[in-house]
Amino acid sequence: MEHKRITVNGLDLAYVEAGEGPLALMLHGFDTPRLYRYLMPALAEAGYHAVVPTMRGFAPSQVPPDGSMRLPDLIADANGLHEALGGGSDAVLIGHDWGGFTTWGAAAAAPERWSKVVVNDVPPLKFYDRGSADPDRIERYVHFYFFQMAIADQIVAANDLAYLDWLWDHWTGNVPGYDSAEDRKAMKEGLNTPERLHLGLELYRQNFPAATFGTPQWDMVRVLDRLPTQPTLYLHGTEDPVVDEATLAEIVAMLPPGSDGAMIEGAGHHLLAEKPQEVNERILAFMAR
Repeated sequence: MEHKRITVNGLDLAYVEAGEGPLALMLHGFDTPRLYRYLMPALAEAGYHAVVPTMRGFAPSQVPPDGSMRLPDLIADANGLHEALGGGSDAVLIGHDWGGFTTWGAAAAAPERWSKVVVNDVPPLKFYDRGSADPDRIERYVHFYFFQMAIADQIVAANDLAYLDWLWDHWTGNVPGYDSAEDRKAMKEGLNTPERLHLGLELYRQNFPAATFGTPQWDMVRVLDRLPTQPTLYLHGTEDPVVDEATLAEIVAMLPPGSDGAMIEGAGHHLLAEKPQEVNERILAFMAR
């Protein structure tokens, strides 16, 4: 595994890579690229050039000078990385959390770049309105609303970013056999200055803005109005309540031929690290088809 840097869209981005072959680009979210520590070597061994970049704004990648954490720019970063890393039409794109939103958009925006797509724990945008009036669902997404407030910068930073520990538990809980301590530490290190933490919160403020979120003027609807045309694998943890078996079936039915999906039993929102053996096996089998 090698640590490198690359310039994409005028930004200096950090990344790690392993292996040779078709590009396999893995995108993280409001967490840590460390979640790919099991999948990355497995893809390299399977004959891929496995690359895990650190998202703009998160350490050690560059802070964007214009402060943009908007999804169109994240999508441009993903497709720009494909270009800069010499990816071909046989490249594959894998995303989790905000990397999942980015993957849905990047694969649809540039289908010629990506042969297959994998998204973990972030369904297509249209499925987010399921149960939106349910108080339990509102409580599950409480950070989307809380992060809109300016005081969130101060509160999230307090007590060694204790709010992020709570948020991790809120979405994952205690998965037997998975010790999240190092992943939580890595998440905090990625947001290790007030400026970087602010940009992390801006992911939610800029893409789910209070003034337009849920209205016809909401930009995310237009950015994610198309699904990939490539075969797509969608994986979701059974302990992450956004998607259930019935919803999974609806998602797969909307995807193009050759697509598939699965619920990962006992996994929460961070299934790449919580159930790495099963997740790796499903992704590698999908890639080999």
